[in-house]
Amino acid sequence: MVNPVRVLITGAAGQIGYALAPMIARGVMLGPDTPVILHLLEIPPAAQALEGVKMELIDAAFPLLRGVVATTNAEEACKGVNVACMIGGFPRKAGMERKDVMAKNVAIYKNVAHAIEEFADDNVKIVVVANPANTNAFILSHFAPKVSRKNITALTRLDHNRMVGQLSERLQVPCTQVDGCVIWGNHSSTQYPDVNHGTVGGVPIREMVKDDDYLNNEFVTTVQKRGAAIIEARKLSSALSAASSVCDHIRNWLKGMEGRRFVSMGVVSDGSYGIAKDIVYSFPVVCKNGDWEVVQGLPIDERSRQKMTITESELKEEKDLAFKCLVEI
Repeated sequence: MVNPVRVLITGAAGQIGYALAPMIARGVMLGPDTPVILHLLEIPPAAQALEGVKMELIDAAFPLLRGVVATTNAEEACKGVNVACMIGGFPRKAGMERKDVMAKNVAIYKNVAHAIEEFADDNVKIVVVANPANTNAFILSHFAPKVSRKNITALTRLDHNRMVGQLSERLQVPCTQVDGCVIWGNHSSTQYPDVNHGTVGGVPIREMVKDDDYLNNEFVTTVQKRGAAIIEARKLSSALSAASSVCDHIRNWLKGMEGRRFVSMGVVSDGSYGIAKDIVYSFPVVCKNGDWEVVQGLPIDERSRQKMTITESELKEEKDLAFKCLVEI
């Protein structure tokens, strides 16, 4: 009998958490043969809503769901978890300065980092979703030094999947035929969606699309600003697509690449491609047996280098801002 995998969702009563929990319980994240126990964490004001989420999960009678822990206590939520999906964070509101948002998230991630380090499984795999995702992941790694840096990642798979979706729509091909896309850098509007290494049915993307102006301009902007476009349309942020991408991120990390050449993950930079060390930067990676490695040797043209540097600079600024906040708390 397979032992259940314990999966933590912070901010579990929010939009993404509400979409993500049933996906995990149905096997989208870990496969159809892996039972799960969901650990759901929320802030006290959302405790009643969290209880409602737990009730629905029980009522759905998911065959793979072996239990639900719903709590506002970080230590209880983190106890023994094998996978942690960090959805909870403090969103930027009208009139707030970047430093104000960063200070709030530094405090949140400092608290949960201590609980993860002390109570989670020693090999816990973590994906940070709450924005600023890359820098929140950096904060988490700073406050949980006992957790391997390779086990703390940021979600850029949503941006990666947006690239795939746009190309699939334009070329009218299944998403499974689009491979080799890369998101470089930050999960923000400075990210660089790079098609130069990608293929569609084995043919280079640029040869298939036959429109470099589109790929260099409108396509890049569409992917960079897709989240804002969804908010404009729904009056709410991306939830379904974000939750699905979290499942893809963890599934490929733990279960394998499913035939893909590589995927995009925000990971702690080791200096690959000349990117500054110790920032959480999105790279192309290959995953195997619960580990990942940055794909090496991809040719980088001058235009790409400039765009990679722009998003790198933003991450350096965010890291400096985070350190200033650390001094003040």
